[in-house]
Amino acid sequence: PIVSLDFLKTGLTLRVNAVFIVGALIILAVWNIQHRGILRTARVQMILTVGSLAPLLVVTLVPLITGDVMMSNFSPFVPTSGSWNLDGWTLFLGGLFIAAWSAYAFETAICYMSEFKNPGRDQAKAIFWSGGFCIVCYFLVPFVFQGVLGTKFMTTDPGIYSGAGVGTALAGMLGVGTFLTKVIVVLLFFTLVLAIMTAMSGSSRTLFQGGQDGWLPKYLSHLNEHKVPTYAMWTDLVVNLVLLMMSDYIFVLAVSNCNYMIFNFLNLNAGWIHRKDNPLIPRPFKAPLPLFIAGTCMAYVNVFLLGAGANVWGKGTLLMGWITALIAIPVFYYRHYVTDKGKFPDHMWDDLVPEGRTELGPTTCGPLPYIAVAGGLASMTIGYVIFWVWKP
Repeated sequence: PIVSLDFLKTGLTLRVNAVFIVGALIILAVWNIQHRGILRTARVQMILTVGSLAPLLVVTLVPLITGDVMMSNFSPFVPTSGSWNLDGWTLFLGGLFIAAWSAYAFETAICYMSEFKNPGRDQAKAIFWSGGFCIVCYFLVPFVFQGVLGTKFMTTDPGIYSGAGVGTALAGMLGVGTFLTKVIVVLLFFTLVLAIMTAMSGSSRTLFQGGQDGWLPKYLSHLNEHKVPTYAMWTDLVVNLVLLMMSDYIFVLAVSNCNYMIFNFLNLNAGWIHRKDNPLIPRPFKAPLPLFIAGTCMAYVNVFLLGAGANVWGKGTLLMGWITALIAIPVFYYRHYVTDKGKFPDHMWDDLVPEGRTELGPTTCGPLPYIAVAGGLASMTIGYVIFWVWKP
């Protein structure tokens, strides 16, 4: 260990080992691929997608065809604690909380819209096709995994919790030899590279947009000759290398997911605020009202999961999640009040001014956004109090 981080979590350290070295090489390779633009990145991602998802689909479908999925492995249908008591529900909600990190992440399909030829047409296609595919995979893969391996194996094998043994376990479901098992594990390794590439692409473009619109440091708004936000990617790279040095990746993931759930809540509510304040702005895709309402309701479900399930992954996870999220406040303050002298960039309002007008229309939401945020904090607090304060 290089540095002890016991003040964050007992046993947490920064260290350099083989896992860090391999991970750093992968991240650097991914950075280099993306440096030349989204088109090259998309081509590499297509190859990785086929190479990773093909064996995953085979591993998923073959046990269904051969009848190796045992329904007895779903009985009794209870959490690993053994009962649907308060502890059981806490584990269940903690599972839903951590699953959101990847289950909702198909939204990254629209992070690259500004680099597409026809963003207005392509954004709806990208999000719906990605979402539909994820729904299918998120049902089939866990269903087959549970049905073939069973709860006892998955809770006693340390490789399942750490993730290091998942590839071998999936290959073992086919009953193939050692050589084919290694081939499947290597192909499934592509999913890791694909996940890193997708996360870096999406997060760097989010940082870029924040720098462009006056929310984050100005240097993040830099683009290279290929229209790639390289400074944002460098920032992403440095932060990820530090996180890669941490000894408990599950804790890092859980804290990161706290930030994601907060961001997700704000995004889902920003939708109705934007529609109410700017009804005349042209929209390439206008979500139907029932879908809009369902999304807003899910925002409050998500923050309830944040309060109820975050600490399943380590004491203090929720607190650390909020501490890291609140770092954004001094960062914004410096950019807005020191760098920009209290004024947002003029171009930030360009797509909010209706055609035929020269300035923004009056806002109509009044105190509703503040009430929405207060409701979110209340929902999170209720989840935390029920499952962590009143817990016998």
